[in-house]
Amino acid sequence: MTRAAHRPEGLTAYIAVTAAYWAFMLTDGALRMLVLLHFHTLGFTPVQLAYLFVLYEIAGMVTNLCAGWIAARFGLTSTLYAGLGLQVVALVALAQLDPGWAVGLSVVYVMLVQGASGVAKDLAKMSSKSAVKVLAPAARGGLFRWVAVLTGSKNAVKGLGFLLGAALLGGVGFTGAVLGMAAVLAVILLAVALFMPSGLPTGRKGAKFAEVFSKSANVNRLSAARVFLFGARDVWFVVGLPVYFYAVLSDGSEAGIRRAFFIVGTFMAVWIILYGAMQASAPRLLQAERRPEGELVGAARGWALALMAVPLVLTGAALGAGQPQTWLTVTLVAGLLVFGALFAINSALHSYLILAFTRAERVTMDVGFYYMANAGGRLLGTVMSGLTYQLGGLPLMLGTASGMVALSAAAAGRLRGG
Repeated sequence: MTRAAHRPEGLTAYIAVTAAYWAFMLTDGALRMLVLLHFHTLGFTPVQLAYLFVLYEIAGMVTNLCAGWIAARFGLTSTLYAGLGLQVVALVALAQLDPGWAVGLSVVYVMLVQGASGVAKDLAKMSSKSAVKVLAPAARGGLFRWVAVLTGSKNAVKGLGFLLGAALLGGVGFTGAVLGMAAVLAVILLAVALFMPSGLPTGRKGAKFAEVFSKSANVNRLSAARVFLFGARDVWFVVGLPVYFYAVLSDGSEAGIRRAFFIVGTFMAVWIILYGAMQASAPRLLQAERRPEGELVGAARGWALALMAVPLVLTGAALGAGQPQTWLTVTLVAGLLVFGALFAINSALHSYLILAFTRAERVTMDVGFYYMANAGGRLLGTVMSGLTYQLGGLPLMLGTASGMVALSAAAAGRLRGG
């Protein structure tokens, strides 16, 4: 693989990949909010809601492990198109859900469809992130800037997806929302396939599946740090906090339910958008152009330790509040926005370091392995989100997040700079 960003088609390919990724993540964010709020109103418990996303994350782990090899063998455009196409199929399948089905059957069906969506998401993600390594300019922190822009803008778009999902659920209902998104994404897939320029690797026939397991200590340690970083976010983000906010904001009336949908969706959207903006700003905030790779490696542990302080403080606030109170809700909103800013710096550093640590000839393998760890963290956080909230409410949920950040900091502390 060779870098193409110094050629015009390299930048054009980067723009095309980014646009495709944006379209996918808009539907991904909307779908998550649609599923969460729709099934919560049907009476699903926090643990049952977590089950709906379990196969999504398991599928992501398996997909990332395999997708790195598939992309190395068949090319990045193949995996990108496959991810977009599979998401269209998953959305259409979800629209076939019958409200008259038993709860158990509904859970199994949605888990299977979410599993397909998880495969789609990680095919698209691995393809887009790997493309940056190939296309980005090497000079003056170009790699950090390009990966930060891709990741930060993606998360801003996904945040809009949360808001879109909540708005569509209240406006056109569950079935109309997913069918509409499927139609729009199908059009975008067609446009990208027709106009994608050259510049991305087409694959190599000699790529072996065994190569996906990295022998780099830094790649493996960074992957471990990623597991616990994303586990710490999803332990409150996926089920616990939305369910808490819904309980506080909804009075049970139809108007109250719609108001709760809108407020919950808005908060989740604002959180993700601000998180994305901070990610995109990370190279400037960290002065990446002036700092060698070794200094940025050392910064990873310090930023993780700073992040750990936030859920610790919020755990104390939740323990002191007892029952839900207005001041606790306001404290949670403020604290989790601070968490989002610090989390964004940590995530941006990780996204840069995985590309810095890998070699161009095995970028899809290492990125696939790393995002398998990312999906593993999300799986851990998803399961623990429903479980900890149901067993111990906000204090147990937020305390678990603190412990996970501590483990992430420990793994990041073992990274070695070049």
